[in-house]
Amino acid sequence: MNEQKKVPVVAKKALIPFILVTSLFALWGFANAVTDPMVQAFKKVLELSNSQAAWVQMAFYGGYFCMALPAAMFMRKYSYKVGILIGLALYAVGALLFYPAAITEQFWFFCLGLYVLTFGLAFLETAANPYALAMGPKETATQRLNLAQAFNPVGLLAGLFVAQHFVLKNLKSDDIENFSALDEASKILIKTSDLLVIRNPYVILGLVLIGVFVLFVISKMPQSKEEGALPSMRGTFETLGKNRKYVLGVLAQILYVGAQIMCWTYIYQYAEGIGMDSVTAGYYQMAAFVIFTIGRAIGTYLLRFMNSGKLLMSFAVLAMLFVLGTIFIHGLVGLYCLVGVSFSMSLMFPTIYGIALGDLTEEQSKVGSAGLVMAIVGGALMPKLQGIIIDFGGNGVADIKIVGVSEVNFSFILPLFCFLYITWYGFSVSKEVEV
Repeated sequence: MNEQKKVPVVAKKALIPFILVTSLFALWGFANAVTDPMVQAFKKVLELSNSQAAWVQMAFYGGYFCMALPAAMFMRKYSYKVGILIGLALYAVGALLFYPAAITEQFWFFCLGLYVLTFGLAFLETAANPYALAMGPKETATQRLNLAQAFNPVGLLAGLFVAQHFVLKNLKSDDIENFSALDEASKILIKTSDLLVIRNPYVILGLVLIGVFVLFVISKMPQSKEEGALPSMRGTFETLGKNRKYVLGVLAQILYVGAQIMCWTYIYQYAEGIGMDSVTAGYYQMAAFVIFTIGRAIGTYLLRFMNSGKLLMSFAVLAMLFVLGTIFIHGLVGLYCLVGVSFSMSLMFPTIYGIALGDLTEEQSKVGSAGLVMAIVGGALMPKLQGIIIDFGGNGVADIKIVGVSEVNFSFILPLFCFLYITWYGFSVSKEVEV
């Protein structure tokens, strides 16, 4: 244990590049947080059902699934830096597409912008996660990734702040109790105004990303290469397919991301079910992000002393307890439980990532990373399924009761099953990992 403590998490010579790469974690955190409230915003402005509005998440997280593997194949041939630059460029283009989308006022155009935007995020995550793991000794790789991921909640908080104060508070459709009952002319005027409000943070984000792109262009980034010819893609896939920790880790990541996005996206619908408006609900989501940030810091510290598989299992058990409270306790206490889930989730993504890639070479990690980024598709599929459950009784969130609770409460049975699997995964790998 004493020898392990002496191993640096980040070497001094890699500190500046590590800081630059760490900034990317905040950037995609911002995109995640500013997009979650848009489900509720589009639902109100464009008069969509819960399942229709969930296309926002389908577009956002579907882009990860489609682009992660091409990004990994690209980075096998080129460097992490080139992959990051392409990611930043696509991220900026997708964000700037919100400008013409607001002019056309077409929901599909906004979804297209999000889809392209996440092409960029797929490149960034496929590059940044294994790059952080490779920037130092293997013994501290999981700690290093958790440290980098600790800055992801900073972006989450910034994104939610922007969504809360510059989008949700300025939506005219949210100030009208029965927007659907307005005459068509009034609706058109309000819709035009609100879509411009939704557009603005994305366009500003696109301009900021251009500046970050330039910063990476002029910065010197280390790039380690393995000796000899690259292994074939077929051989790499076969190796990954035989790696139990990796295969089960991909499934754990799919379920984790699905659970995370469900618990964050539908906090607004849960709040609606107890008579709370979207702006007030946004403060509870901000509290969830703050707790998530605190949990990430505590989890990163605990990894110095505790086996990562056992710690993952412990956090997943705690998550299940919070979700049970969310389902069966009505009112503010149930909402507090939903907020508390974020503490339990804080450790999961980077820890699953580090465990799954722990036994792989750097070249295998580039392809393996793609599988773990593609696992983010869980954030596209599962919120859509939860939206369908919430719509069982109609477009409201508490139209009917299922097993004695409202449909929105019952819908959180999905993340409960996700955390059950993650508990098992943490237990099953705890004897196979040293850190």
